[in-house]
Amino acid sequence: MTGSPRLRVLVVDDSAFARKVLRKVLSDAPGIEVVGTARDGLDALERMVEFKPDVITLDLVMPALDGLGLLRALAGMPDAPRVVVVSSAGTDSELAVAALQAGAVDLVHKPTALATERLYELGAELVAKVLIAGHATPHYTEEVARDAALRAARTSGVTPSTKLLAVGTSTGGPQALTRLLSVLPADFPAPVVLALHIPAGYTEAVAKRLNALSALEVLEASDGMEIIPGRAVLARAGMHLKLERHGALDLVRLDRQPAHTAHHPSVDVLFESVAAGWGRDAVALVLTGMGEDGLVGARAVHAAGGVVLTEAESSCVVYGMPRVVKEAGLSNGSAPLEDLMPLISRYIS
Repeated sequence: MTGSPRLRVLVVDDSAFARKVLRKVLSDAPGIEVVGTARDGLDALERMVEFKPDVITLDLVMPALDGLGLLRALAGMPDAPRVVVVSSAGTDSELAVAALQAGAVDLVHKPTALATERLYELGAELVAKVLIAGHATPHYTEEVARDAALRAARTSGVTPSTKLLAVGTSTGGPQALTRLLSVLPADFPAPVVLALHIPAGYTEAVAKRLNALSALEVLEASDGMEIIPGRAVLARAGMHLKLERHGALDLVRLDRQPAHTAHHPSVDVLFESVAAGWGRDAVALVLTGMGEDGLVGARAVHAAGGVVLTEAESSCVVYGMPRVVKEAGLSNGSAPLEDLMPLISRYIS
């Protein structure tokens, strides 16, 4: 890549075979230079001083200092490298979600936890996400403490609402959702629905962690689930989340159609169903993310008379999805994450 410096990448994994595979697939990619490898978090901290990587690929379960421990160390480090987690769903999915909430830019799912040639299958996805991470703006944080008082404030009695808040996000989304849901009060007067781009097998863990940190009840979507004020429903990875109105009931529908979308769940598909069912009472919020998913749906919400809000560039890990919506003239308001609650309250109160 003439005129453009290559991204410097450090591979961190306690498996020698995994380090070999990751080094190979990344070294073969244009624009990437693997400057070294590390066998655990302590080794990685030493290598970072020596090699000054732009991006780290990070295993989570390691001796000495694990992946979460390394992320906590990065929280106080100026010019810290970006992190892409390489994880095995089912064995460390909750750890992977914690890492994303702590500031890791993205997640790549290992096709196997074993030292086999199948690890090469992650090559294309890993390269793409490392390249994206190289231009991202991470926000490393200590994990948000569980607030027992907020949890206790949840009530079973809810007041029906005509309003609905629909949220779409991608790269940087787990951390953005954590920060958003941690400030929504238990008496927030509208149901909340969430679409996040993340590999299949991780959304149950995301929902559980968000539920522990939010005054709202946060659940992974299931077909036929009712949406009500006081509850946030997270789309299940691999399925579209659609909403239907049946008299006094507002229900979740899970669907694999349309099959041609780049993402399952699709923010566009969610927003279009919200526009059709809620019209002027719909509030669509587009948070950090790569690409244009949400643009078509935001246009539908806008055309139906609803409100479209976007996260400001200053707090985005990747200013892609909010940018295209704003540049299309569809955003009724934009704010960084820390100021989104006052903005949302203008339209839902």
